[in-house]
Amino acid sequence: MNDQSTRARTTADWQALDAAHFLHPFTDFDALAKKGARVITRAEGIYLWDSDGHRIFDAMSGLWCVNVGYGQRSLIDAATRQLHELPFYNAFFQTATPPAIELAELLAEVTPPQFRHVFFAGSGSEGNDTIVRMVRRYWDLLGEPERQVIVSRRNAYHGSTMAGASLGGMAAMHAQGGLPIPGIVHIEQPFWREHGQGMTRDEFGLVAAGWLEDMIQRVGPDKVAAFIGEPVQGAGGVIVPPATYWPEIQRICDKYGILLVSDEVITGFGRTGHWFGCEAMGARPDLMTFAKGVTSGYIPLGGVMVGERVARVLIERGGEFNHGYTYSGHPVACAVGLANIRLVQQLGLVEHVRDVVGPQLARAYAELAQHPLVGEAETCGMMGALQLVKDKARGTAFPSELEVGMVCRGHCFREGLIMRAVGDRMIVAPPLVTTPAQLDEMVALIRRCLDLTLHDVGSRGWLA
Repeated sequence: MNDQSTRARTTADWQALDAAHFLHPFTDFDALAKKGARVITRAEGIYLWDSDGHRIFDAMSGLWCVNVGYGQRSLIDAATRQLHELPFYNAFFQTATPPAIELAELLAEVTPPQFRHVFFAGSGSEGNDTIVRMVRRYWDLLGEPERQVIVSRRNAYHGSTMAGASLGGMAAMHAQGGLPIPGIVHIEQPFWREHGQGMTRDEFGLVAAGWLEDMIQRVGPDKVAAFIGEPVQGAGGVIVPPATYWPEIQRICDKYGILLVSDEVITGFGRTGHWFGCEAMGARPDLMTFAKGVTSGYIPLGGVMVGERVARVLIERGGEFNHGYTYSGHPVACAVGLANIRLVQQLGLVEHVRDVVGPQLARAYAELAQHPLVGEAETCGMMGALQLVKDKARGTAFPSELEVGMVCRGHCFREGLIMRAVGDRMIVAPPLVTTPAQLDEMVALIRRCLDLTLHDVGSRGWLA
């Protein structure tokens, strides 16, 4: 018998076991083994506790997903009841379960009106793999099998499976595994700070959307199947496009008849102050990927909302669609999804973000923009980004090798705040249940960490 069975494990015990057996995602395995992982042991509301008893403000909602906060009894009870009644059955062999049917009905209710059908998966990555299969099947059924190419954007994130990582535009991911797979091309991201200097944001939005039309012409309009984008690029650093961008993307897709795909894995279920980010941005997608917020991360679930333009072709002309997953429509996951969406409705969280905490976060970030280290501050609903700069007046960036964002993140960890660093861009996505008082607490922690970082980089001579 393992001697650990007779006593409580310490943090050092957990870290040793972790290093011995657990390969973490997006991690330098050797470096983590030497440092030791943080071990999170419990959570309640918007807070986490580690194995040493420290309380941590979770300003990233787990991983963009715990929208309703931790410890919601209605979600826990929904999972427990379903585990007793029917813990699993598949959706193959012309079979369905009540939770999957009911969740499909509810999703059709809360999504934009063009969506009446859903294809379930286990994650956003699986959902985007489904997108590739479904888009190409659609054009094949319409007698245009040469329409294979899907256009995405640099610095986009659409998952880490072979197709998902290929759709994404992360160079570090493409450098491993021979990616992207054929038939996927990328245009530049609509990042005004990086590409739009000398233009107003609205002017730049039209220019950036025009890059899609340039790519369509380069590839050939008869070869392009779809364009995919996140309404707000999340993992890329909370890149909020200009207001003119998505309406112009929609116009271009309509002009060439290509499908528009909105990846709502992060922006879905209230994060932007609308049920879905495409509604906030003025787009009418044909397909929508979802995950994360559909269950608030309590149970893995993802999928694709299929607009009637695509659904009618698949249903009426398609025959068998040779694609799916063991866990498509998993009854426990769907039961939790039902409870989660009903709780979002009951608590009025979409309206809470739109009318209360979203505007409060925007005001707070406008004040943080005055900090000596902050060159840009922007928000969208309950998402926010702070760009750290060396010279505020000139907007000069720190040399990338200094990793100032990681210096700031280290202070955040020590001060009890989870805030993510994307290069030198510090981002947050707090739970949607965050109260105004808790948001004030978060902003105070952010300001303290910015002050500590400013002192740190100054003492190292990095501001000279």
